[in-house]
Amino acid sequence: MPTPITMSSGSLMVPHDPIIPFIEGDGTGPDIWRASVRVFDAAVRKAYGGDRTIHWKEVLAGEKAFNTTGNWLPEETLAAFRQYLVGIKGPLTTPVGGGIRSLNVALRQILDLYVCLRPVRWFKGVPSPVKRPQDCDMVIFRENTEDIYAGIECAAGSPQSAAMLAFLEKEFPKEFEKIRFGTASRVSDWEKAIGHDGEVRDVRVGIGIKPVSVPGSERLVWAAIEYALREKRRSLTLVHKGNIMKFTEGAFKDWGYALARRSFRGRVVTERESWILGNRESNPDLTPQANARMIDPGFDMMTPDQKAAIVKEVESVLASIGPSHGDGKWKKMLLIKDSIADITLQQVLTRPRDFDVLATLNLNGDYLSDALAAQVGGIGIAPGANINYVTGHAIFEATHGTAPKYANLDQVNPGSVILSGEMMLRYMGWTQAADLIIKGMDGAISAKTVTYDFERLMKAEGDTQVRKVKCSEFADAVVGHMG
Repeated sequence: MPTPITMSSGSLMVPHDPIIPFIEGDGTGPDIWRASVRVFDAAVRKAYGGDRTIHWKEVLAGEKAFNTTGNWLPEETLAAFRQYLVGIKGPLTTPVGGGIRSLNVALRQILDLYVCLRPVRWFKGVPSPVKRPQDCDMVIFRENTEDIYAGIECAAGSPQSAAMLAFLEKEFPKEFEKIRFGTASRVSDWEKAIGHDGEVRDVRVGIGIKPVSVPGSERLVWAAIEYALREKRRSLTLVHKGNIMKFTEGAFKDWGYALARRSFRGRVVTERESWILGNRESNPDLTPQANARMIDPGFDMMTPDQKAAIVKEVESVLASIGPSHGDGKWKKMLLIKDSIADITLQQVLTRPRDFDVLATLNLNGDYLSDALAAQVGGIGIAPGANINYVTGHAIFEATHGTAPKYANLDQVNPGSVILSGEMMLRYMGWTQAADLIIKGMDGAISAKTVTYDFERLMKAEGDTQVRKVKCSEFADAVVGHMG
């Protein structure tokens, strides 16, 4: 009899015959799912010789659910994901009109799947707009439940916006001055220039609030650090816009550093700590003042109090972790650093080898995920997962849209779902099957056996050996190259 996956003492308990719920998806979803499930089953069969089998259980969401049940996201589907813990899905249509803003977001929030996990790697032969796509090997941990996903918005001119503005004007008068057009009586230079008559009109400013919490930030960073240590990654970068949003984005960074020092002290070193230790090791006679001057180039321009604070930081680091991290021991530890979001988007292009695991809030993670996917072949081959590492719940998914004009044509690239399934098998601990999928994908693409999207790009680069295949035929090629 098929057996559900369970969670025990913080560990996933995966039987040899697990039940895995799946949503085939809308638009091109059925084509992609038929190809992908053949790859999954073949990898499991080849890896374990029939000793392990996945029992697939279809559940409904999106257009198929609405046409069948009148509900875009039936309770039965949520119950299945709650019961069986691990599932996979294709792309879903977002309902038009009121109600659910996004089925994907709804699933993440209802099941509290707080990590959006997006690995980014290049397969040899995949067309890329950058010169060295092989240098792009990163894993993004994107916070999945806060920031803009839990944002509150008030439309310009609405009673809600007016009430929010009135509250801000009364309770935060100094900060309210930053809202240049926050009241009906404020007429902008632009309006004067186009002949505004000065009459009071409706307030025309939208308001948005985004929450960022200590527990929400800490559990995301905790998962990222544990992953980086387990997979023996070199560094973890906290990506943020804290130079502007100090108490949300900046707090995310500060809480991340604090968690790393508090909970992983013996296995991590922060970038500033590495500078202090490295400076001292290069010159054992270096004074704390000289060390402080080296880690902060603007040291000589600081106030006496600021200088004292930097010197105290140096002395504290040397005293507290000098014995445990000094003498070069820090070089073998996980490096924790941070980077402003805008420069990060530039440097993942110009210096991709500087980045390894990235932890970020929701919106920045969205930008980074798609930007990095473009470097290694596009979102059509980018996998994704939404995970709660505490409860074990996880949904692996295609990261692209439904592309309805290609539905039922057996044309589109199934790579996103195939690689999401590879992530799912690895999450389950079935690493041999996951490795076979990577081997099959490598082999198929290296042999220039690709779907129309890659074929078009390869030909544009002058490759005359490429062979265009259907979605189902690409799955055959992946299975054939598993060996």
